[in-house]
Amino acid sequence: MLKETLIQLRLSFLFVIVFTVITGLVYPGVVTLLGQVLFPRQSNGSLIVVDGKTVGSELIGQPFDDAKYFWSRPSATSPYAYNAANSGGSNSGPTNPDFIKTVQGRIDALKKADPEMADAPVPMDLVTASGSGLDPHISPAAAEYQVARVAKARGLDPAKVRELVAQNTQGRWLGFIGDPGVNVLKLNLALDALGTSK
Repeated sequence: MLKETLIQLRLSFLFVIVFTVITGLVYPGVVTLLGQVLFPRQSNGSLIVVDGKTVGSELIGQPFDDAKYFWSRPSATSPYAYNAANSGGSNSGPTNPDFIKTVQGRIDALKKADPEMADAPVPMDLVTASGSGLDPHISPAAAEYQVARVAKARGLDPAKVRELVAQNTQGRWLGFIGDPGVNVLKLNLALDALGTSK
């Protein structure tokens, strides 16, 4: 009986060692190596580099509040907005009084920042956070809502700003999966590269 127990313990210990090496070292090592060889940009965070300086990632939203920039979707991460270390939504439902107050405050801020759009409906993604709280994209409608404000702040023709929005709009994946989106960081970098007429 004791001999059988020792054999079982040795086998159990051996399996723990073998599977720890396989699942803890070999598998992650192979996946990391394949990622670096086949998809180096994506496996390193899809970073956006301008003039040798990393300015962000295509995958993580950033806050913008200057009138000359397109604004991102709100973030509900804590303890501060756009906290990539703590992805998550607010988990507040549409009937929650605090949520309604927050959304109304965002609507009021948008209308105050751009009085010309006061009568236009505000796209939902400009006043509600995504499930991750880190969405780097806004809808084409949310970008269009902001065109007049950005064009005015930069002294640009709104048609030129719309053209940049179109150039930075990503279509549906494989032509039918998901919705079109505009990467806010890429769009704002394109605006900075274009400059202003002032």
